[in-house]
Amino acid sequence: MHYTIREATEKDIPSIIDFQLKMALETENITLEISTLTQGIHKLFKDSSKGRYYVAIEGNEVIGCLMTTYEWSDWRCGTVLWIQSVYVSATHRGKGVYKKLYEHIQQLVATDPDLRGIRLYVDKTNTGAQEVYEKLGMNGEHYQLYEWMKK
Repeated sequence: MHYTIREATEKDIPSIIDFQLKMALETENITLEISTLTQGIHKLFKDSSKGRYYVAIEGNEVIGCLMTTYEWSDWRCGTVLWIQSVYVSATHRGKGVYKKLYEHIQQLVATDPDLRGIRLYVDKTNTGAQEVYEKLGMNGEHYQLYEWMKK
């Protein structure tokens, strides 16, 4: 299979919205409020300092996506990219789509002296995703994520 990876454009927003709705339901059994999600995606496209979306394309079809956001690391005097909002369409899973997306981000980091690394978080019960990340050379041994979110 041949996939093209590129930075997403506003024409990809409908696919990204669809993917994020499916991802939240599949991974955390959450039904996202579509107007909030849509507004959040549009805000990111209007302000790239919030992050960027990347898409995997087969032919003319968007088959996967991920978003990167930024973390400043004083220890490393550089930026760490966080991978978030990963989704690959069900019919394309297990075919290397995420691997291509990840390798694209890894290449961005490798060639930019201001970028220091890649991080992501994964639901503890999502063992399939954890296996994929480990196969790509990532590890979950160093940090445990804690959070507080407004309700």
